[in-house]
Amino acid sequence: MGQTNRLKWLVLALPLIAFLWLTIFLLRGLFSDPTELSSALVGKPVPQFSLPDIYDPSTTYTEAVLKGRPMLLNVWATWCPTCRAEHAYLNHLSRQGVYIVGLNYKDDSRAKAVDWLNTLGDPYQLNLFDERGLVAIDFGVYGAPETFLINAQGEVMYRHVGDVNERVWATILGPQYDALMQEFEQAGEQP
Repeated sequence: MGQTNRLKWLVLALPLIAFLWLTIFLLRGLFSDPTELSSALVGKPVPQFSLPDIYDPSTTYTEAVLKGRPMLLNVWATWCPTCRAEHAYLNHLSRQGVYIVGLNYKDDSRAKAVDWLNTLGDPYQLNLFDERGLVAIDFGVYGAPETFLINAQGEVMYRHVGDVNERVWATILGPQYDALMQEFEQAGEQP
């Protein structure tokens, strides 16, 4: 009779346990920050690639352009409204001396992307054209905008999902970028 009662209690408790587990799982997701997506690339070299320049398709860049100094790699697209919203702040950062490389993501028209840059300003030191989005996939990009902080050795140090704005720069990206620049300069390197 004792084993039957335990089995009966177990059958009654299982739905309650499942409900509590599901509630905890959903609450954890509710209070998480969607911009805090980890990246398997953090601490690792950037993926290998070969992409054309957005302005000059005869000029091709490899992952080597993401080495030699700390920088941001900003993934953007003309079809992305959030990219438009962050663009003015990226122009501001560029004028402040922040080195930014652009990765144009899945724009079906190079001319449209060039027109965007000519109209809104070009904050990028160079701009890669990833028409099919294959290099972005290698970086683990879910969509635009995303920004990667890359050290002088070409390693991904941080990944930010969403727009770069004054708050994000002041609290997250700026301090990390400044720390990388300080290390870079202390090593005797020049930007």
